[in-house]
Amino acid sequence: MKITYLGHSSFLVQINQFTLLFDPFISPNPLASKIPLDTLKPDYILVSHGHYDHIADAVVIAKQSDAKIIASYEIISYLEKQGVKNGHSMNLGGSHLFEFGKVKCVNAVHSSSLPDGSYGGNPMGFLIESGEGNFYFAGDTALSYDMKLIGEYKTINFAFLPIGGNYTMDADNAIIASNFINCDEIIGMHYDTFEVIKINHEVCINKFKSAGKKLILPQIGESFDR
Repeated sequence: MKITYLGHSSFLVQINQFTLLFDPFISPNPLASKIPLDTLKPDYILVSHGHYDHIADAVVIAKQSDAKIIASYEIISYLEKQGVKNGHSMNLGGSHLFEFGKVKCVNAVHSSSLPDGSYGGNPMGFLIESGEGNFYFAGDTALSYDMKLIGEYKTINFAFLPIGGNYTMDADNAIIASNFINCDEIIGMHYDTFEVIKINHEVCINKFKSAGKKLILPQIGESFDR
């Protein structure tokens, strides 16, 4: 799999010939605003919850690429009102087989409201199973004992976990989460974008290393293979 970091919690993941885009918040993010949206042509867009810093560019990118959006029923209904036609609604515990592999929606302990103030449904994480490997995209979440169920359910090759604190888990809690899901390779997200979630990269990397884990903090725009 090829992974490209687009800032905050936004990633492109290429699985075979299919490209997945997670939580598109790019143009309003001053750290990522130089990334031209018109170059992004995902086949699928996965939105974990309705907050602006995870959905801001979903409509524009979906319309230009005709990507299928995977999200909660409430988010899909909201996006349809914005003119998005290619949506697939899901909810917690549900799973569905797509062209690239299987998506299972898992619990995220957070809140979810949409940019217009309406209810955004349950916040979710995504467990992706594919022929190239399995990974967990946690979305915005607190540490939860439910994560143990993920580790018991499926072998995970790597995981995207929030580490910025304040609104989500911090690095210390993310290490515990990595133990719960039985995964030693973590890609950090939801950090540095705002003042209250800025982190010390070296300190966080060393904390994971001391715990026998690998924390990856890519540069915005950087691509790497997993």
